[in-house]
Amino acid sequence: MKTKSPIPVATRRDFMTKSALAGAGLMLMPSSSIFGAAANNKLNIALIGASGRAHAHYGTLKNENVVAVCDVNQLNLPDAMQHFPKAKVYSDWRKALDHPGLDAVLCCTPDHTHAFIANWALNRDLHIYMEKPLAITVNEARTVRETYLTKKHKLATQVGMQRHAMPNFNRVRECIHDGVIGNLKEVYVWGNRQIPRPGYLAGGHAVPSTLNWDLWLGPSPEHPFNPEYVSRNNGSNCLNWNMYWDFGIGQMGDMGSHTMDLAWNVLDAGLPTSVKSKSPEAFNPDVTPVNLTTSFMLPANDWRKDIRCTWFQGGAMPNSPNKWLDLNKIGHGAMFKGDKGFVVSDFGQRLIIPDGKSGNMTYYKPRPEDQLFDDLGNFQAQWTAACKNGKPADTACNFEYSANMIENMCLGLAAYRAGGELKYDGAKGVVTNNADANQFLTKTYRKGWTLNG
Repeated sequence: MKTKSPIPVATRRDFMTKSALAGAGLMLMPSSSIFGAAANNKLNIALIGASGRAHAHYGTLKNENVVAVCDVNQLNLPDAMQHFPKAKVYSDWRKALDHPGLDAVLCCTPDHTHAFIANWALNRDLHIYMEKPLAITVNEARTVRETYLTKKHKLATQVGMQRHAMPNFNRVRECIHDGVIGNLKEVYVWGNRQIPRPGYLAGGHAVPSTLNWDLWLGPSPEHPFNPEYVSRNNGSNCLNWNMYWDFGIGQMGDMGSHTMDLAWNVLDAGLPTSVKSKSPEAFNPDVTPVNLTTSFMLPANDWRKDIRCTWFQGGAMPNSPNKWLDLNKIGHGAMFKGDKGFVVSDFGQRLIIPDGKSGNMTYYKPRPEDQLFDDLGNFQAQWTAACKNGKPADTACNFEYSANMIENMCLGLAAYRAGGELKYDGAKGVVTNNADANQFLTKTYRKGWTLNG
């Protein structure tokens, strides 16, 4: 069986072999290994953000040593402490990262703190699993990637795009790379979620004694407290706050992280040469757009020419390739257009639509079964294994792969705010045709907060 490298470059086509995680033996490193805890020992992990998405990780964490639990909301702690009663409790993640003997961090905080915690953890030589999105600005994505690339050979990273572990991701990549639709010409990705909001929530509410609102805000600008920000799942539900510019990037970072991954896993792409966005909605300085269409021009690589990849959200949709197929019934999906047909896919299944003129498909030679990519297995366990097995870069959604993808998405929002097409120098991280647009690649943080702590 073949496995694939997670690195988003042409070398993925060489089908590099890596350790299978389900039922396969792992290469053990001695206790003096630079890769953190000994491979035959448990990791000392800090769980930062103890509710909401954190519950999805409890099963994996129980196989390791959770030595620290951090949350700004005391109401989130009792359940976590039932599972990890020996952990030390923190409210400030900056202090949790300096817990003695720490090997790794698993982070489930609101989106506006992700890049901060990721970069601080890397600076402390800690392995880290970060819930998506990895960043909410271009500068954040580039900062985290730059730090990671200096440490990729000793630190294991993973971004929580856990749908990547579904076997269909492999099958879509295989069939398109094997030529089922001929030469790839264009890609379309969409998500139909719509959560309109008029603006930031009104203040005038007393902060409960169980919540450290100042730490919840973290690096974001000051905002008055409103209980709706933290009302679901004790405040960890992203749909309460991720549509606001100061706390997230809306559907670009939410389901966009999952659905664009379907295309990213195929394209072996890096950074775009240009980005164009349009929306029927006027710019709202408080809230990210609901309905948005963004096109990225991605440079050629050794198996395809340069290609346009377009993201649609909140009701915007690509045209169907066939009158029999209603794409609106696929809530989150991707469509690949080739010169010999289409592949339409959601997370779990795919549909191949041959071109009518060459529909006999005699040109297509699928790979034999023994050359299919291995199933990834448990997504979280892939990360904990990589922390121990001497192959830290071999996670499916490491910080290079994921930072490249989210930088594209953040550029899409910059183009929306700039109101025109942006030409982009990916090497320098600079918009070259609109100097004013560069202000949208970063943001202002509260005094005392830095990405490079």
